[in-house]
Amino acid sequence: MKNRKLKIGVLGAGHLGKIHIKCILESNAFELIGFYDPDPEISKKVEKEYNISRYPDISSLIQKVDIIDIVTPTISHFECANAAIKEFKHVFIEKPVVNTPDEAKQLIALANEAEIKIQVGHVERFNPAFTAAKPFLNHPMFIETHRLAQFNPRGTDVPVILDLMIHDIDIVLSVVKSNIKKINASGVPVVSDTPDIANARLEFDNGCVANLTASRISLKNMRKSRFFQQDAYISVDFLDKTSEILRMEDVKDPKNADPLAMLIDLGKGKGTKQIIFEKPTIEPVNAIKTELESFAKAINGDYTPLVSIEDGYSALDVAYKIMDKMDYVLRN
Repeated sequence: MKNRKLKIGVLGAGHLGKIHIKCILESNAFELIGFYDPDPEISKKVEKEYNISRYPDISSLIQKVDIIDIVTPTISHFECANAAIKEFKHVFIEKPVVNTPDEAKQLIALANEAEIKIQVGHVERFNPAFTAAKPFLNHPMFIETHRLAQFNPRGTDVPVILDLMIHDIDIVLSVVKSNIKKINASGVPVVSDTPDIANARLEFDNGCVANLTASRISLKNMRKSRFFQQDAYISVDFLDKTSEILRMEDVKDPKNADPLAMLIDLGKGKGTKQIIFEKPTIEPVNAIKTELESFAKAINGDYTPLVSIEDGYSALDVAYKIMDKMDYVLRN
């Protein structure tokens, strides 16, 4: 049945889990059945604050819903998803999809066997700055990303690659339709036992190069990506939610061109190009609410979610390959 209201339950009511709960309550796509969190104090507060039902365990909540929304620590993602899939429930699962690429492969097989849908919470795909810029992205050949964050003890239990860089890995893989042939990476642990600042260079078979930097020990927050392609430069600020497009178009008759136009004579009979600057209008949206509603549409419309389980696996697999390179550098 098309566009039916889907029953959903949330696993995990921490910082991000509460954001998911709030978004679901504001959406017409879902009926929030309840939530489960193993911490009794958190559960009591969330139950009272949002006036929703808390369930005593995961299995009892799974029985009551169409979708399980997993917002638990990454280490428990596979166990929670496995329990839901065995009951033929659809699964929304926060990034990173699971703890290891092998777990992700197992999850793909389980989902295919159960014929259920999984969407992974790579929320930047739904960032309005990126969605506004995406129509202009056409075969980028050099990509540069910077994702810098001020220090926050929350999240330091995993390497910065899985905490921050994985967002940009997913974005890059979504726009570069080619296999990776080479990875170089380096990183430095500063305040934790794993790298807190890292850089990775991805080289693709089609010639594209992506240079990714992530840090969780910066003085200011930054989430910017720059895409360079033939006759165009696209800049996306994921934090400020702005995009800038710089394009060049051929000018057939330079003599009759707009006198205010920015023209470049390429010389040696190569013609003239006009520089066109565009700043797309960005409509404010709640990206988490949008990604959850996108999943509801995929279920009701019976099509593959925008960020599939395979996408989640690909991003995690590349993240682990980056960390393998980094481990080698740190050991040597």
